[in-house]
Amino acid sequence: MSQKCSTKLQHATKEKLRRFNSLRGREVPPGEFWDVVVVTAVDGSQMEAYELQISEKVDRKELPLGVHYKVFSDPPGSKIGNGGSTLCALQQLDELYGRAVDTLRVLLIHAGGLSQRLPSASALGKIFTAVPLGDPLYQMLELKLAMYVDFPSQMKPGVLVTCADDIELYSVAEDEAVRFDKPGFTALAHPSPLSVGTTHGVFVLDSCENSTHSEMENTSCLRFLHKPSIDKIRDSGAVCKRQGGCFSLSDTEFVYTDSTYYVDCDTAKSLLNLLRELGPLECEIDAYGDFLQALGSKATIDYTNNTANVTKEESSLVEIRQKIFRCLKGTPLNVILLNNSRFYHIGTTSEYLFHLTEDVALRSELGLLLSAFSVHMSENSAGSSGCCVMYSVLDPSCSVGAGSVVEYSRLGAGVSVGGGSIVSSCWVSAGLSVPDGVFMHSLCVSHKLQTWFVTVAFGINDNLKRSVEAPACMEELRLFGFSLPECLSHWGLNSELLRFSADASSCSLWNACLFPLCSDPQNSFSMSLEMLQAVLSGSTFTLPKDTKLMSMQESLQCKNLDEMLKFRKGLYEDIRRRKPNN
Repeated sequence: MSQKCSTKLQHATKEKLRRFNSLRGREVPPGEFWDVVVVTAVDGSQMEAYELQISEKVDRKELPLGVHYKVFSDPPGSKIGNGGSTLCALQQLDELYGRAVDTLRVLLIHAGGLSQRLPSASALGKIFTAVPLGDPLYQMLELKLAMYVDFPSQMKPGVLVTCADDIELYSVAEDEAVRFDKPGFTALAHPSPLSVGTTHGVFVLDSCENSTHSEMENTSCLRFLHKPSIDKIRDSGAVCKRQGGCFSLSDTEFVYTDSTYYVDCDTAKSLLNLLRELGPLECEIDAYGDFLQALGSKATIDYTNNTANVTKEESSLVEIRQKIFRCLKGTPLNVILLNNSRFYHIGTTSEYLFHLTEDVALRSELGLLLSAFSVHMSENSAGSSGCCVMYSVLDPSCSVGAGSVVEYSRLGAGVSVGGGSIVSSCWVSAGLSVPDGVFMHSLCVSHKLQTWFVTVAFGINDNLKRSVEAPACMEELRLFGFSLPECLSHWGLNSELLRFSADASSCSLWNACLFPLCSDPQNSFSMSLEMLQAVLSGSTFTLPKDTKLMSMQESLQCKNLDEMLKFRKGLYEDIRRRKPNN
């Protein structure tokens, strides 16, 4: 990206943040902001967690007021994906607002899911992931609202659909605006390398060859490809060639990839009618792959049989896809090409670490800080080391290594955190040392009518979703770079007696009961750290007799929301009281 384009992107982002900050904590008049902001949740427990946090934000005047903030849970039963969540959210909006729904500008943020690739967001939600920006500190919810602050005034009534774990930055010319005012679907599109197109949605446009690009163009889409191969991208005519203009890529060849899209009221009604036809959903529907692939003049029904990108194939999926195709066929797919834009995904531990500590481009474009809403930071502990500390209280004698993130935590005197690690929601006693490249996260749980604490510990690159069919195969599961049985041997635990929560026919690090229940957060952290250090040093650690062990999965099922939010509230009040400018 040229310096001129980069500067424009920085200025545009800074202005959006300024506008949003001016709205925080005040009543917004109709038309100036969203009428309704909907956050989706995977179940009732997650919905409760989201509602509590949003209510707290409104009380503390961290969000614009006068907006209807709603949390909609997926129905109990089968996982229905973000496409199913979209349909169910439309149904709940219709039930809540009736005919008035046709007058509303709605932002729909998909935030359901277990967040297994970023477990620090599992208990309280990835839409409430901290971002080192703003005072009060931003979370992803505020960042989404800030980046879309210009949209409501340029949008006809309808629904804008987005996800909780990505960031879109863009700039347009002073006399232009991103408008959502056409019938059907209108999608934002970002120039991306061909390799990125293989893991996203790709637009096949009317004309890709040798056009001169301004910062923004409006066009129509012939066809949408979902996670296509490079060959498919080329064969479908999706490859574009750069020529002039303010452009966010240096590549001569590129594709336009998806992020957020708008659905007008009439199309939303069609989707609502589709849900009534489908009845109770029993399989996962993708809000991008299954809806957008049905659109465009060259869309064909062929994709409905392709289940290569499906997590879990259900017998009814192909039939449901075909019904979606028939419902949406002929619906326009308008595309807004944002040529000076950036798309960032922060849904994994490695992405989270990279973007918050190493990514110079995102830091300059968004104005990210290395220390945000934290106290007792010394030169030794943040800033100079390239780490990121948010919403935390650290003793001045602490040190945090390069590339590490500390969030929602208390660190006692002399604590050191190694490089490339995440310490989240933890209370770390004086003198402890956290190794390099580990993830440590404390949860509060209710067990047998008592309050307990569990600290989970994994390697940053451990695959928590990887599962084996039986405990006998657990050798294939890797924890901190070692086989799971090897870790158990360091803790004096019998592999054959290891308990897996829920369905034992699917054994993974996610449901392996490895982490001790403790009566307070400091002991919880210390004990899990000792277990981790025993594995890394090749020594042994013996758990106290009769210690109950929990999995990450079980901890979420037993989570004590009130206590977890109480811990964060204590940090908030402590930081507010001790910050110099207060």
